[in-house]
Amino acid sequence: MAAVFEDIMSDLKNRIYKPVYFLAGDEPYFIDRITDYIEEKVLPEAEKAFNQMVLYGEDTTIQAVIETSRRFPMMSNHLVIIVKEAQSLKKIEDLAYYLEKPLVSTILVINYKYKTLDKRTKLYKLLDTHAVYFESNRLRDYQVPPWIERYLMLKGIKTEPNASAMLTEFLGTDLHKIVNELDKLIINLPAGKQVVTTELVEKNIGISKDYNNFELQKAVGEKNILKANMIVRYFADNPKDNPITLTIASLFSFFTKVLNYHYLPDKSKNNAAAALKINPFFVKDYESAAVKYSVRKTVEIIGLLRTYDMKSKGFGDLSTEPGDLLKELIYKILHN
Repeated sequence: MAAVFEDIMSDLKNRIYKPVYFLAGDEPYFIDRITDYIEEKVLPEAEKAFNQMVLYGEDTTIQAVIETSRRFPMMSNHLVIIVKEAQSLKKIEDLAYYLEKPLVSTILVINYKYKTLDKRTKLYKLLDTHAVYFESNRLRDYQVPPWIERYLMLKGIKTEPNASAMLTEFLGTDLHKIVNELDKLIINLPAGKQVVTTELVEKNIGISKDYNNFELQKAVGEKNILKANMIVRYFADNPKDNPITLTIASLFSFFTKVLNYHYLPDKSKNNAAAALKINPFFVKDYESAAVKYSVRKTVEIIGLLRTYDMKSKGFGDLSTEPGDLLKELIYKILHN
Protein backbone atom coordinates (compact mmCIF):
# COMPACT_ATOMS: atom_id res chain seq x y z
CA MET A 1 0.00 0.00 0.00
CA ALA A 2 1.28 3.46 -0.92
CA ALA A 3 2.33 5.61 2.03
CA VAL A 4 0.36 8.64 3.26
CA PHE A 5 1.94 12.11 3.15
CA GLU A 6 1.10 13.01 6.76
CA ASP A 7 2.54 9.72 8.04
CA ILE A 8 5.78 10.21 6.10
CA MET A 9 6.21 13.74 7.42
CA SER A 10 5.43 12.65 10.98
CA ASP A 11 8.10 9.91 10.83
CA LEU A 12 10.67 12.30 9.34
CA LYS A 13 10.06 14.85 12.09
CA ASN A 14 10.53 12.07 14.66
CA ARG A 15 13.77 11.06 12.90
CA ILE A 16 12.37 7.72 11.80
CA TYR A 17 13.99 7.15 8.42
CA LYS A 18 13.59 4.55 5.69
CA PRO A 19 16.42 3.52 3.34
CA VAL A 20 14.50 4.52 0.18
CA TYR A 21 11.76 7.06 -0.55
CA PHE A 22 10.25 6.60 -3.99
CA LEU A 23 8.06 9.66 -4.61
CA ALA A 24 5.86 9.35 -7.71
CA GLY A 25 2.72 10.94 -9.16
CA ASP A 26 1.36 13.99 -10.95
CA GLU A 27 1.16 16.45 -8.02
CA PRO A 28 4.66 17.85 -7.45
CA TYR A 29 3.75 19.82 -4.30
CA PHE A 30 3.75 16.83 -1.91
CA ILE A 31 6.84 15.32 -3.55
CA ASP A 32 8.72 18.60 -3.12
CA ARG A 33 7.59 18.97 0.51
CA ILE A 34 9.02 15.56 1.44
CA THR A 35 12.20 16.06 -0.57
CA ASP A 36 12.85 19.55 0.79
CA TYR A 37 12.41 18.36 4.36
CA ILE A 38 14.91 15.53 3.91
CA GLU A 39 17.35 17.83 2.09
CA GLU A 40 17.15 20.56 4.73
CA LYS A 41 16.59 18.72 8.02
CA VAL A 42 18.14 15.23 8.09
CA LEU A 43 21.80 16.24 8.17
CA PRO A 44 23.38 19.12 10.08
CA GLU A 45 24.97 21.73 7.80
CA ALA A 46 28.47 20.60 8.81
CA GLU A 47 27.81 17.08 7.50
CA LYS A 48 26.15 17.95 4.18
CA ALA A 49 29.32 18.68 2.20
CA PHE A 50 30.52 15.06 2.40
CA ASN A 51 27.30 13.17 3.03
CA GLN A 52 24.59 14.74 0.87
CA MET A 53 24.37 14.60 -2.89
CA VAL A 54 21.77 15.69 -5.46
CA LEU A 55 21.71 13.84 -8.78
CA TYR A 56 19.54 14.45 -11.86
CA GLY A 57 17.92 11.72 -13.92
CA GLU A 58 19.07 13.10 -17.25
CA ASP A 59 22.70 13.28 -16.12
CA THR A 60 23.11 9.94 -14.37
CA THR A 61 22.26 6.24 -14.64
CA ILE A 62 20.50 3.85 -12.32
CA GLN A 63 23.79 1.96 -11.92
CA ALA A 64 25.52 5.15 -10.76
CA VAL A 65 22.67 5.81 -8.33
CA ILE A 66 23.03 2.32 -6.87
CA GLU A 67 26.82 2.56 -6.57
CA THR A 68 26.59 5.95 -4.88
CA SER A 69 23.94 4.66 -2.48
CA ARG A 70 26.21 1.79 -1.42
CA ARG A 71 28.85 4.16 -0.05
CA PHE A 72 29.19 4.65 3.68
CA PRO A 73 28.82 8.09 5.30
CA MET A 74 31.89 10.02 6.46
CA MET A 75 31.73 10.93 10.16
CA SER A 76 27.93 10.88 10.04
CA ASN A 77 25.10 8.46 10.71
CA HIS A 78 23.56 8.95 7.28
CA LEU A 79 24.38 9.44 3.63
CA VAL A 80 21.57 11.32 1.81
CA ILE A 81 21.20 10.81 -1.94
CA ILE A 82 18.45 12.74 -3.76
CA VAL A 83 17.67 11.91 -7.39
CA LYS A 84 15.59 14.64 -9.03
CA GLU A 85 13.85 14.21 -12.40
CA ALA A 86 14.18 10.45 -11.90
CA GLN A 87 11.44 9.90 -14.48
CA SER A 88 14.22 10.46 -17.05
CA LEU A 89 16.25 7.52 -15.72
CA LYS A 90 16.44 4.50 -17.98
CA LYS A 91 15.95 1.00 -16.54
CA ILE A 92 14.42 2.32 -13.32
CA GLU A 93 13.31 -1.25 -12.59
CA ASP A 94 16.98 -2.13 -11.92
CA LEU A 95 16.65 -0.26 -8.63
CA ALA A 96 15.10 -3.51 -7.40
CA TYR A 97 18.61 -4.98 -7.09
CA TYR A 98 19.50 -2.31 -4.53
CA LEU A 99 16.17 -2.72 -2.71
CA GLU A 100 16.97 -6.37 -2.02
CA LYS A 101 19.73 -5.25 0.35
CA PRO A 102 19.80 -1.47 0.88
CA LEU A 103 22.29 0.17 3.23
CA VAL A 104 20.52 1.27 6.41
CA SER A 105 22.91 4.25 6.67
CA THR A 106 21.79 5.61 3.26
CA ILE A 107 18.62 7.61 2.70
CA LEU A 108 17.89 7.45 -1.03
CA VAL A 109 15.17 9.77 -2.35
CA ILE A 110 13.82 9.17 -5.86
CA ASN A 111 11.72 11.98 -7.35
CA TYR A 112 9.67 10.26 -10.05
CA LYS A 113 7.34 13.13 -10.95
CA TYR A 114 4.37 12.88 -13.34
CA LYS A 115 4.67 9.08 -13.53
CA THR A 116 3.75 6.12 -11.34
CA LEU A 117 5.08 2.60 -11.04
CA ASP A 118 3.32 -0.48 -12.34
CA LYS A 119 2.20 -2.14 -9.11
CA ARG A 120 2.77 -5.60 -10.61
CA THR A 121 6.54 -5.07 -10.86
CA LYS A 122 9.18 -6.47 -8.56
CA LEU A 123 10.41 -2.93 -7.82
CA TYR A 124 7.02 -1.79 -6.53
CA LYS A 125 6.60 -4.90 -4.38
CA LEU A 126 10.04 -4.40 -2.82
CA LEU A 127 9.35 -0.72 -2.16
CA ASP A 128 6.02 -1.60 -0.60
CA THR A 129 7.62 -3.99 1.88
CA HIS A 130 11.13 -2.61 2.49
CA ALA A 131 10.93 1.15 1.86
CA VAL A 132 8.44 3.97 1.16
CA TYR A 133 6.43 4.28 -2.02
CA PHE A 134 4.43 7.51 -2.09
CA GLU A 135 2.01 8.34 -4.92
CA SER A 136 1.20 12.04 -5.06
CA ASN A 137 -2.14 12.56 -6.80
CA ARG A 138 -3.41 15.89 -8.09
CA LEU A 139 -6.44 17.09 -6.15
CA ARG A 140 -9.82 17.22 -7.87
CA ASP A 141 -11.63 20.57 -8.01
CA TYR A 142 -13.99 19.71 -5.17
CA GLN A 143 -11.08 18.70 -2.92
CA VAL A 144 -9.27 22.04 -3.20
CA PRO A 145 -11.52 24.32 -1.04
CA PRO A 146 -11.33 22.02 2.02
CA TRP A 147 -7.58 21.62 1.43
CA ILE A 148 -7.19 25.42 1.44
CA GLU A 149 -9.25 25.69 4.63
CA ARG A 150 -7.19 22.97 6.35
CA TYR A 151 -3.87 24.53 5.24
CA LEU A 152 -4.90 27.84 6.79
CA MET A 153 -6.49 26.20 9.86
CA LEU A 154 -3.16 24.54 10.71
CA LYS A 155 -1.70 28.04 10.79
CA GLY A 156 -4.48 29.25 13.10
CA ILE A 157 -6.40 31.07 10.38
CA LYS A 158 -10.10 30.70 9.56
CA THR A 159 -11.55 30.94 6.04
CA GLU A 160 -14.88 32.13 4.73
CA PRO A 161 -16.39 29.37 2.53
CA ASN A 162 -16.87 31.85 -0.31
CA ALA A 163 -13.20 32.82 -0.09
CA SER A 164 -11.91 29.27 -0.52
CA ALA A 165 -14.34 28.73 -3.42
CA MET A 166 -13.15 31.96 -5.09
CA LEU A 167 -9.52 30.95 -4.70
CA THR A 168 -10.17 27.54 -6.23
CA GLU A 169 -12.08 29.05 -9.14
CA PHE A 170 -9.26 31.49 -9.87
CA LEU A 171 -6.17 29.38 -9.09
CA GLY A 172 -7.27 25.90 -10.17
CA THR A 173 -5.66 22.81 -8.61
CA ASP A 174 -1.95 23.73 -8.80
CA LEU A 175 -0.97 23.46 -5.13
CA HIS A 176 2.36 25.25 -5.51
CA LYS A 177 0.52 28.23 -6.99
CA ILE A 178 -2.20 28.05 -4.34
CA VAL A 179 0.29 27.91 -1.45
CA ASN A 180 2.22 30.89 -2.83
CA GLU A 181 -0.99 32.95 -2.92
CA LEU A 182 -2.13 31.76 0.51
CA ASP A 183 1.21 32.74 2.03
CA LYS A 184 0.80 36.22 0.52
CA LEU A 185 -2.66 36.45 2.08
CA ILE A 186 -1.30 35.41 5.48
CA ILE A 187 1.31 38.20 5.33
CA ASN A 188 -1.41 40.73 4.49
CA LEU A 189 -3.92 39.70 7.16
CA PRO A 190 -5.08 42.72 9.16
CA ALA A 191 -3.67 42.83 12.69
CA GLY A 192 -5.84 40.88 15.09
CA LYS A 193 -8.04 39.39 12.34
CA GLN A 194 -7.11 35.80 11.57
CA VAL A 195 -9.77 35.27 8.90
CA VAL A 196 -9.35 35.08 5.10
CA THR A 197 -12.36 36.89 3.62
CA THR A 198 -13.55 37.48 0.06
CA GLU A 199 -12.56 41.14 0.46
CA LEU A 200 -8.99 40.14 1.40
CA VAL A 201 -8.80 37.79 -1.60
CA GLU A 202 -10.08 40.50 -3.93
CA LYS A 203 -7.63 43.08 -2.61
CA ASN A 204 -4.49 40.92 -2.61
CA ILE A 205 -4.92 38.44 -5.45
CA GLY A 206 -6.78 40.53 -7.99
CA ILE A 207 -9.98 38.50 -8.12
CA SER A 208 -13.14 40.56 -8.34
CA LYS A 209 -15.57 39.37 -5.67
CA ASP A 210 -18.45 40.55 -7.87
CA TYR A 211 -17.24 39.43 -11.32
CA ASN A 212 -15.95 35.87 -11.32
CA ASN A 213 -17.13 32.40 -12.33
CA PHE A 214 -18.29 31.61 -8.81
CA GLU A 215 -20.57 34.66 -8.75
CA LEU A 216 -21.83 33.96 -12.28
CA GLN A 217 -22.68 30.40 -11.26
CA LYS A 218 -24.54 31.74 -8.23
CA ALA A 219 -26.44 34.36 -10.28
CA VAL A 220 -27.48 31.80 -12.89
CA GLY A 221 -28.51 29.35 -10.18
CA GLU A 222 -30.73 32.04 -8.64
CA LYS A 223 -32.00 33.14 -12.09
CA ASN A 224 -30.78 36.63 -11.23
CA ILE A 225 -30.88 37.90 -14.82
CA LEU A 226 -29.56 41.39 -14.11
CA LYS A 227 -26.52 40.21 -12.14
CA ALA A 228 -25.75 37.39 -14.59
CA ASN A 229 -25.82 39.81 -17.53
CA MET A 230 -23.57 42.29 -15.72
CA ILE A 231 -20.98 39.56 -15.07
CA VAL A 232 -21.17 38.27 -18.65
CA ARG A 233 -20.63 41.78 -20.04
CA TYR A 234 -17.62 42.17 -17.75
CA PHE A 235 -16.24 38.83 -19.00
CA ALA A 236 -16.79 39.88 -22.62
CA ASP A 237 -14.84 43.10 -22.00
CA ASN A 238 -12.01 41.21 -20.26
CA PRO A 239 -11.68 37.92 -22.22
CA LYS A 240 -8.04 37.24 -21.33
CA ASP A 241 -8.76 37.28 -17.62
CA ASN A 242 -11.99 35.32 -18.03
CA PRO A 243 -11.56 32.60 -20.68
CA ILE A 244 -14.88 31.18 -21.87
CA THR A 245 -13.68 27.58 -21.61
CA LEU A 246 -13.19 27.94 -17.84
CA THR A 247 -16.58 29.62 -17.45
CA ILE A 248 -18.33 26.83 -19.33
CA ALA A 249 -16.47 24.20 -17.30
CA SER A 250 -17.56 25.91 -14.07
CA LEU A 251 -21.21 26.01 -15.18
CA PHE A 252 -21.05 22.42 -16.40
CA SER A 253 -19.81 21.28 -12.98
CA PHE A 254 -22.56 23.30 -11.27
CA PHE A 255 -25.45 21.96 -13.35
CA THR A 256 -24.14 18.40 -13.19
CA LYS A 257 -24.35 18.70 -9.39
CA VAL A 258 -27.85 20.23 -9.68
CA LEU A 259 -28.93 17.19 -11.70
CA ASN A 260 -27.39 14.86 -9.12
CA TYR A 261 -29.18 16.79 -6.37
CA HIS A 262 -32.54 16.20 -8.10
CA TYR A 263 -32.05 12.44 -7.82
CA LEU A 264 -30.82 12.31 -4.23
CA PRO A 265 -33.24 10.24 -2.12
CA ASP A 266 -31.95 11.98 1.02
CA LYS A 267 -31.59 15.73 0.49
CA SER A 268 -30.55 16.61 4.04
CA LYS A 269 -27.69 19.09 4.21
CA ASN A 270 -24.97 16.69 5.36
CA ASN A 271 -26.00 13.90 3.02
CA ALA A 272 -26.24 16.25 0.03
CA ALA A 273 -22.84 17.76 0.84
CA ALA A 274 -21.26 14.30 1.00
CA ALA A 275 -22.95 13.11 -2.21
CA LEU A 276 -22.12 16.25 -4.18
CA LYS A 277 -18.67 16.56 -2.59
CA ILE A 278 -19.18 20.17 -1.56
CA ASN A 279 -18.99 22.23 1.62
CA PRO A 280 -22.35 21.98 3.49
CA PHE A 281 -22.42 25.80 3.35
CA PHE A 282 -23.20 25.61 -0.40
CA VAL A 283 -25.98 22.99 -0.30
CA LYS A 284 -28.58 25.76 -0.21
CA ASP A 285 -27.35 27.01 -3.61
CA TYR A 286 -28.05 23.64 -5.22
CA GLU A 287 -31.36 23.29 -3.39
CA SER A 288 -32.43 26.70 -4.72
CA ALA A 289 -31.26 25.93 -8.27
CA ALA A 290 -33.11 22.59 -8.26
CA VAL A 291 -36.33 24.48 -7.52
CA LYS A 292 -35.77 26.89 -10.40
CA TYR A 293 -34.49 24.30 -12.91
CA SER A 294 -36.43 21.09 -13.39
CA VAL A 295 -34.71 17.81 -14.25
CA ARG A 296 -35.68 18.26 -17.90
CA LYS A 297 -34.40 21.85 -18.01
CA THR A 298 -31.16 20.87 -16.23
CA VAL A 299 -30.49 18.13 -18.78
CA GLU A 300 -31.14 20.64 -21.61
CA ILE A 301 -28.68 23.09 -20.04
CA ILE A 302 -25.98 20.43 -19.76
CA GLY A 303 -26.51 19.73 -23.47
CA LEU A 304 -26.25 23.45 -24.22
CA LEU A 305 -23.01 23.70 -22.28
CA ARG A 306 -21.52 20.81 -24.28
CA THR A 307 -22.56 22.50 -27.54
CA TYR A 308 -21.10 25.87 -26.61
CA ASP A 309 -17.94 24.27 -25.30
CA MET A 310 -17.39 22.85 -28.80
CA LYS A 311 -18.24 26.21 -30.39
CA SER A 312 -15.79 28.01 -28.11
CA LYS A 313 -13.08 25.67 -29.41
CA GLY A 314 -13.89 26.42 -33.06
CA PHE A 315 -16.11 23.45 -33.89
CA GLY A 316 -19.11 24.61 -35.91
CA ASP A 317 -18.50 28.31 -35.21
CA LEU A 318 -15.31 30.05 -36.30
CA SER A 319 -16.52 33.66 -36.45
CA THR A 320 -18.42 34.48 -33.23
CA GLU A 321 -16.37 36.20 -30.52
CA PRO A 322 -16.10 34.30 -27.19
CA GLY A 323 -17.89 37.10 -25.34
CA ASP A 324 -20.84 36.95 -27.74
CA LEU A 325 -20.97 33.16 -27.46
CA LEU A 326 -21.15 33.46 -23.68
CA LYS A 327 -23.91 36.08 -23.83
CA GLU A 328 -25.90 33.81 -26.15
CA LEU A 329 -25.35 30.80 -23.90
CA ILE A 330 -26.42 32.58 -20.71
CA TYR A 331 -29.50 34.01 -22.44
CA LYS A 332 -30.58 30.52 -23.50
CA ILE A 333 -30.00 29.13 -20.01
CA LEU A 334 -32.02 31.87 -18.32
CA HIS A 335 -34.84 32.36 -20.84
CA ASN A 336 -35.54 29.13 -22.74
